[in-house]
Amino acid sequence: MKFSKEIKAAIIALLSIVILITGINFLKGNSFFGGDDVYTAYFPNSGQLMVSSNVTLDGVEIGKVMSIRSNPKGDSLHKVKMTFNIHNPDIQLPKGAFVEIGSLDFFTKALIVHLPLAGNGTYYKAGATIPGRVSVDVVSQVKAYADPVSQKLQTMMLSVDKMVSSLASFWDTTATSELEGSLKQVKLTIKKLGTVADDLHNFVAAERAQFSKIMSNVEAITLNLRKSNDQITAIIGNAKKITDELVTADFKNTILEAQTTLKKFNIILAEIERGQGTLGKLIHDDKLYAELVATNNDLQNLVTDLEAHPERYVHLSLVGGKSKGLQLNKKNEDKLLKILDSIPD
Repeated sequence: MKFSKEIKAAIIALLSIVILITGINFLKGNSFFGGDDVYTAYFPNSGQLMVSSNVTLDGVEIGKVMSIRSNPKGDSLHKVKMTFNIHNPDIQLPKGAFVEIGSLDFFTKALIVHLPLAGNGTYYKAGATIPGRVSVDVVSQVKAYADPVSQKLQTMMLSVDKMVSSLASFWDTTATSELEGSLKQVKLTIKKLGTVADDLHNFVAAERAQFSKIMSNVEAITLNLRKSNDQITAIIGNAKKITDELVTADFKNTILEAQTTLKKFNIILAEIERGQGTLGKLIHDDKLYAELVATNNDLQNLVTDLEAHPERYVHLSLVGGKSKGLQLNKKNEDKLLKILDSIPD
């Protein structure tokens, strides 16, 4: 059986159309033979996801996004309606699962399926609506961090621009001449420093012998100190011993005893001030003082008279003779009795 060229062309065109439709459906994620489980999810936005984007579970592709449509009647969380399928019939979505628009890397977007850690044994049926979320992708996160940094960099660049402008305005002819003058002053200062260095070198060369003598004396002193190390150590030990004794000394009792003695002395002074006791009477009793003065004068007169005329008071007998005492007159007897009475027992 032969076919005409027109029939052959028609058959080829029909096959091409079938292949094209099949390819389009494949790119859209539709199965060749159907039978895939299809689910619906709502999102606040498309998250830059496109039709035929991958549906993944644990990083493995399990389906495709079939359609993305706007849902004007939905609330803020249900502005976009999305349908997707799952090729593998062994994968079921338990209650508590949700899908999320996220990034697999910096450039690839996907619809990511998240399963609950522990299911309750119930599953979503094909055609059910699965809760949907939109995650913040990496680019958005980087942009969120980069925007404040960019603003700060812009502000810093403005400050740098102002500073450069200020320096440019300052760097005029006057500033240049002042800088040249400053450089001349610096050169002159450096020259003076060189002169001072030369003078110092000459001085050191001239006084080198004196310096050597001083160093010899220093070495001799160091040697003497080294030889006297034992004595110095002993002196330091004695000083430490004295210091320790002073630290451990009972200053408190000593101070208390001194305070007690001072109190007693103050009491004695107070009694003397009030005229009590012998010293108090001697200081405050004018009559007693006058009597003591008169007694002292009489005693001095008696001693003087005794030295001048001892025969009046003592008579020494010769050998074989009788000794006779001197007969005192009434006046001298009274003086002697008065002196004897004034002498304390």
